Order: sequence, then structure tokens, then C-alpha cells
Amino acid sequence: YVRFHLISPLIQQSAENIVLFDTFVNILSHNLGEPAYEADVAQLEYKLVAGEYGLIIRVKGFNHKLPLLFQLIIDYLSDFSFTPAVFEMITEQLKKTYYNILIKPETLAKDVRLLILEHGRWSMIDKYQTLMKGLSIEALSAFVKAFKSQLFVEGLVQGNFTS
Repeated sequence: YVRFHLISPLIQQSAENIVLFDTFVNILSHNLGEPAYEADVAQLEYKLVAGEYGLIIRVKGFNHKLPLLFQLIIDYLSDFSFTPAVFEMITEQLKKTYYNILIKPETLAKDVRLLILEHGRWSMIDKYQTLMKGLSIEALSAFVKAFKSQLFVEGLVQGNFTS
């Protein structure tokens, strides 16, 4: 079991940064779909989560091939690229996801409660409005470059691994 948290102070600076980060993580997951398929067949699991303060990478499975899967994820992260068509598709999916959160009273209530309790939190309404105003491909590229330049990494490896 391998878990790394790539923390960046950049994410919580604005609602736009949070939306750009969500877009980035979704595009990265989309890009990994085909190359990581063989790992899925070999009973290796991975998950990319857009955490509140950074990207969480979770990988688990048989230890002899786990480093290869983790390296694949890191390679796609370091050489991040996307097409305008993928960008449009992911932003449309995010609009639907944010909207679905807003129309459910229990999730909206949870969001409002956390907004009151946590200092510096951006509401789902802020994120949805930012996304509806539109994001540019250039803004995403600039955000990803800045994100990768301001990272702090925490990691945990469990199992029969050597140091």
C-alpha cells in the first residue's frame, strides 16, 4: 500500500485555483485510463483524489509491480498534457458534478456548515460560478506549472518493501 499526498499552498488561494485543480486531477485520471488498464487487470489498484490541500495518490496491490504503476502515475503527472477536446469534456463533467452537489439539500447543507466552520474555505457556489464564467486552457497550463513548482510531499508505504 502506497499513499502520497502532494500538498500545495496554491490550491486554497482562490475558487478559480480549486476549480483548476479539480480539472487538472480529472484530466490526469482520464489520461491514465488506458495506460493503467493493464495494472487494473493485474489486480493493482490506484486512485487519484483531489484533496483539500493537494493531490492524494493511492496505490495498492502486489509489491513486485507496484513501483511500476506508481512510476507511471508520476511520469504522467510530470509530463502533464491535454487536448482542447479533453479539456472541454472534463469541464462539462465538472459543471454537472458541481450542479448535482448544489441541488442536493444534504450536500449543500454540509458545504455551508463547513464554510462557516473552516477559515479560508471556498463554497461550492463559488466554485460553480467560477466554472460557469469559463476557464481557459492557458490558465490551466499556468496553474499546473505553478502547482508542480510549489509541492510538499508526504508519503506512507506499508507492506513488504525495502527502504
